Amino acid sequence: MESLWHKHYPAGVPASINVEQYPSLVALVEESFKKYRDLPAYKFMGKSISFGQVDEMSRAFAGYLQSLGLAAGDRVAVMLPNVPQYPVAIAAILRAGYVVVNVNPLYTPRELEHQLKDSGAKAIVIIENFASVLQKVMAAVPTKHVVVTALGDLLGFPKSLIVNTVVRKVKKMVPAFDLPGAVRFNDALAKGRGKSYAPAKPGPDDIAVLQYTGGTTGVSKGAVLKHRNLVANILQSEAWYQPALKKIPAGEQIVTICALPIYHIFGFNTNVMLSMRMGGCNILIPNPRDLPAVFKALSTEKFHSFPAVNTLFNAMANHADFKTVDWSHLKISVGGGMAVQSATAKLWLEKTGCPIVEGYGLSETSPSATCNPVDSTAYSGNIGLPMPNTELKLLDDDGNEVPMGTPGEIAIRGPQVMAGYWQRPDETAKVMTADGYFRTGDIGTVDERGYFKIVDRKKDMILVSGFNVYPNEVEDVVTQMPGILECAAVGVNDAKAGEAVKLVIVRSDPAVTESQVRAYCESNLTGYKRPKIVEFRTELPKTPVGKILRRELRDKT
Repeated sequence: MESLWHKHYPAGVPASINVEQYPSLVALVEESFKKYRDLPAYKFMGKSISFGQVDEMSRAFAGYLQSLGLAAGDRVAVMLPNVPQYPVAIAAILRAGYVVVNVNPLYTPRELEHQLKDSGAKAIVIIENFASVLQKVMAAVPTKHVVVTALGDLLGFPKSLIVNTVVRKVKKMVPAFDLPGAVRFNDALAKGRGKSYAPAKPGPDDIAVLQYTGGTTGVSKGAVLKHRNLVANILQSEAWYQPALKKIPAGEQIVTICALPIYHIFGFNTNVMLSMRMGGCNILIPNPRDLPAVFKALSTEKFHSFPAVNTLFNAMANHADFKTVDWSHLKISVGGGMAVQSATAKLWLEKTGCPIVEGYGLSETSPSATCNPVDSTAYSGNIGLPMPNTELKLLDDDGNEVPMGTPGEIAIRGPQVMAGYWQRPDETAKVMTADGYFRTGDIGTVDERGYFKIVDRKKDMILVSGFNVYPNEVEDVVTQMPGILECAAVGVNDAKAGEAVKLVIVRSDPAVTESQVRAYCESNLTGYKRPKIVEFRTELPKTPVGKILRRELRDKT
């Protein structure tokens, strides 16, 4: 089937590339630190930070981490929004020979405890806004070293003082916390500068990142991404982007809007790592939900690349401040994480002149597996062609390939596919075929040109603004609430988020109210997992053996 899609590749994109150019992410980033030393790598709240500065700070932080006595391969968690401390921490963890564990900063104590325990993280870098969440679970987790940072820590005096004071005192965004022994980020850098740093030389098969993804069992699992997986996907994406990159005037630095959270694999590899490889600059957006602040940050910038989810493209295109930004230099808008809606794509093209190019991937594929050609002039409604060095096939339930035109489960093979799930051989066996394909759980079709399209989801997963929500997890949490007999979570169409969570509940105590359920969810589930709709019923539809028929609940919605 491969020849199908290679014939339709854009001019200048090879069918295969050398994905072994670097032994590790460390080798890739260190080359960029030397090559682009004086160029800006990040812009944040008006402050520019060069590749050279990221190099120096990450060396210092790596020295500090090594001074803690961690062993090679130990896991270090990073629980930060998009602030410059994040890329510094990532580079330091990898350069020191450790494994990055990306953590959603909005996690509840329950979710954070699971991830720290499961990964065995020995240390964590956390923003002070969420330090109180960590405090609640410290006694139960293996994490003994804590580095706390504040939003403005790398902005330089006096700006850092002003920003941090406003966040703490005016906006009151930092709940009180007590973490004995925690070290401040800037103090850790200062200490690290006085330590000797022994550069690690990880190989292609060493683990670089544990990227947590929801589990069908309701338990979040860590996708094991080796250095070779992430390096391959950076180089695949760079090759795929070439037709659009050629439109940027020679000698001009590529500038990317980083509104995707870096803790999400899409933001981690497509923003931070790909820009690092290309010597590009990222404009860091700490909170993409604050649209006036997003437009303010972009109003003074000239930028070329904008990877985002449909929700953000849609919200921005419909916002009154859209005209305050100069969109004329935008050459590539990549949509991923969730389906791009045709109405959003149409409006975006009208307003920017730059079509949204939809791609597809998962945490398990580092993430990119397919993408539409970046020289497309219109929205296609499909997920595009397999990227270089990547094979896709469609399988039936028995693992046999289905004939063309027949829907089947999308299975992916390529150098970007994960090594498996962290310490879960049983879960890994469920998704990997004997010949090395990863079964995605998404049902797709392919046309005669090799373009794939997603038509359904085999799993009951709900996709909210690009984030996976597993019904089992929501149900597991809610059934622990007193007065709840049973419940079912399903996805329903939502104009803004693509899908939203609907929760159908059977009460054992009729006095339980919707507001009590919502308050309970707020304490135990991060925002995107919480139900938008709560409905009470006397019974749930079930199969003869007693399995809840989620599909029936969805169809009746």
